[in-house]
Amino acid sequence: MVVNASQDDPEKARRFREAALPYLDDAYTLARYLLRDAADAEDAVQECYLRAYKHFDSYRGPAMKPWLFAILRNVCRAEYARRKTAPTAVEELPEGGDQTPMWNEAPETPEKQMLRRFDGDTVRKLVAALAEPFRETFVLREIQNLSYREIADVAAVPVGTV
Repeated sequence: MVVNASQDDPEKARRFREAALPYLDDAYTLARYLLRDAADAEDAVQECYLRAYKHFDSYRGPAMKPWLFAILRNVCRAEYARRKTAPTAVEELPEGGDQTPMWNEAPETPEKQMLRRFDGDTVRKLVAALAEPFRETFVLREIQNLSYREIADVAAVPVGTV
């Protein structure tokens, strides 16, 4: 999608950046869990942000994050439907235990590192093994910290269904 520079509104772009960019990492995390592929997740987030920018003038909600997640969810569902016939192995999930904290802590022992990595791998495998609607809800609630109301808005279901 190419945006015509003559139609671009610098004020709209600034407002969109300020409102939407803080949630870029969260959107990628959700897409990564939903699509189970890093490249597809990057593409889905890019498509989500392009659609969100295109329709930013019509955005009237109080919270940007659920609105972005609803768009991302639709993009991911379209991608998931497109490649539904190609199964993805659980072992393809990235390891998150290699991240260095920004603060200075005492170095971990090799045993603690191994246990932390094992626990992280186990959690990722268990989340990946969940059926798609349960995985999506779990990630939105436990990883993205959305409220049940926000999850219901993202999933377009009654809050009691969440």
